[in-house]
Amino acid sequence: MTTQYKQGDILTGKVTGIQPYGAFVALDDDTQGLVHISEIKHGFVRDIHDVLNIGEEVKVKVLQIDEEKGKVSLSIRALEKEEAPEKQTKSRRREGSVQLEQAGGDGFNTLKAKLKEWIEKSEREDLIKK
Repeated sequence: MTTQYKQGDILTGKVTGIQPYGAFVALDDDTQGLVHISEIKHGFVRDIHDVLNIGEEVKVKVLQIDEEKGKVSLSIRALEKEEAPEKQTKSRRREGSVQLEQAGGDGFNTLKAKLKEWIEKSEREDLIKK
């Protein structure tokens, strides 16, 4: 069935079906593979119908072949020329916090210093609204 294909092959196929979890692509008359929704394109895909249509020809890359189960995993995203969108990582956010703190902004360390002052203010009766 799938012995003519191997992992890493780049092929042209035709979209034969669309489900909420992915699109089925016919590679030939006997072999069909699945492009999981996460492998359709970089970024979030809410509805596959917004990206692919049944009968459309697409280029795919073979990610994995499971001869025993007769399944072929495909990807369109792996062939996109544009880079994956850059995600903001926690380390970048931390760097930003450190920069604010070094620039004289209030950071988490100042909370500890301010806590004593806030407690003292809360206990002063002349500041309590009546």
